[in-house]
Amino acid sequence: MKFLHISDLHIGKRVNEFSMIEDQKYILEQILSIAKRERADAVIIAGDIYDKPIPSAEAVQLFDHFLTELAGQNKQVFVISGNHDSPERIAFGAQLMSGRGVYVSPVYDGTAAKISLTDAYGELFVYLLPFIKPASVRHALEKELKENLPESYQEAVELAVGRMDIDREKRNILAAHQFVTGAGRCESEEVIVGGLDNVDAEVFEAFDYVALGHIHSPQWIGRETVRYCGTPLKYSFSEANQKKTVTVVELKEKGQTEFYTVPLEPLHDMRILKGTYLEVTAKTFYQDMDKEDYVKVILTDEEDIPDGLQKLRIIYPNLMRLEYDNSRTRQDRMIETAEDAEQKSKLELFEEFYEMQNNQPMSLEQEDYMEHLLEEIQEG
Repeated sequence: MKFLHISDLHIGKRVNEFSMIEDQKYILEQILSIAKRERADAVIIAGDIYDKPIPSAEAVQLFDHFLTELAGQNKQVFVISGNHDSPERIAFGAQLMSGRGVYVSPVYDGTAAKISLTDAYGELFVYLLPFIKPASVRHALEKELKENLPESYQEAVELAVGRMDIDREKRNILAAHQFVTGAGRCESEEVIVGGLDNVDAEVFEAFDYVALGHIHSPQWIGRETVRYCGTPLKYSFSEANQKKTVTVVELKEKGQTEFYTVPLEPLHDMRILKGTYLEVTAKTFYQDMDKEDYVKVILTDEEDIPDGLQKLRIIYPNLMRLEYDNSRTRQDRMIETAEDAEQKSKLELFEEFYEMQNNQPMSLEQEDYMEHLLEEIQEG
C-alpha cells in the first residue's frame, strides 16, 4: 500500500506579514497532482493543518477543497491535529467524513483512532495520535487511573502508545505530531524552552512506519522509518537552502518498507541575497533570478541606505527583510552577546552550549557532574 506523507501545511500563515495563502493554494494543487501521478492509495496529513487554532474562512475553504479533491480521487485520507490546531475544530464532522474515506483524529480521550486497511499483503492498521501534552492526557485519564499520571511529554506519549491495541504480527503505521529527541529545528517552529517537549524515538518501536509532523525540515530520527516529511513550503529564511518534498511510503510485506521523495516547486522560492547596495541592484546580479521570489537582503554597506527597503522593492517586490552586516552591526552583536554572558554563571553557559550541540538539555546527573567539575577547576 502506497501513502503520501505530508504535514505542517500551516494554512493561513503569514511570513514577515506576507500572506502565504496563494502559495499554499499552488502547492496543494501540486500535491494533488503528485497523489494522482504516484497512484497513492492514501495520504497522511500529520498535523498543523492551520497556522492558528481559529483559522480564517479562506484557510478553512482551502483545506475543504483539498480534502474534497483527495476524496474525489478515491484516496484514503488520515488527518491529525497539531499543536497549532484546535483539536475540537479539526475533529468536527469526523464521523461523516469517514464515510468518504477521510479519517480525522478525535480529541484525545485516552484512546487513539485505529483504522484497518487491506491490500495484497493482508491487513494493515493506521493509528491517529493528535498532538498531546501531559495535561491533556492527565485530563483524559484522571478518573480511570487516579495515580501514575504523566508529568512529562515522554510519559504522556508512552502512556498513549501503551494503550493502543497493537498487533505486532501485522503492519502498523502511526501518524503523530511531537518533537522527537535529536530532530533539527528551524526558526519557523514553535519551541518549548529547555526541550521539555522531547520524546524518545524508542517510544515508537512497535510501528513499521511513523509519519511525524511538527518539525519543518525533512529528516529521520533513530531509524529511517521514523520520519518527518517537513513543510511543503519554506516558512523561514533558515529553510532557504532546503528542497521541499513530499514523502512517498510504500508498505509491502511485514518488515519491507520503501520510501522516496518527490520534489515540490513553489510559486515563489525563498532566498537570501548579500552584498553592497550597488551590487544587489546591478542588473548583472539579478537578471538570471526570479525577482518575484521572497527575499531577505543583507547589505554590507557601512552606512545605511536612506529608504533602502522601498528602493530595493522596486527590483524585489517580495522583499521580506532588510538587514545590515557591517562593522557597526557586528560590534552591536558582540556587545549584546558579552553583556548577556556576563549575567550568567559558568554552569548556565555550559548548559546552553551543550543544548546547542545536542538538541536536548543536560540531565540532572550531567548538571551535578558539571557543577562539581567546575568547582574543582575553580578550587584548583
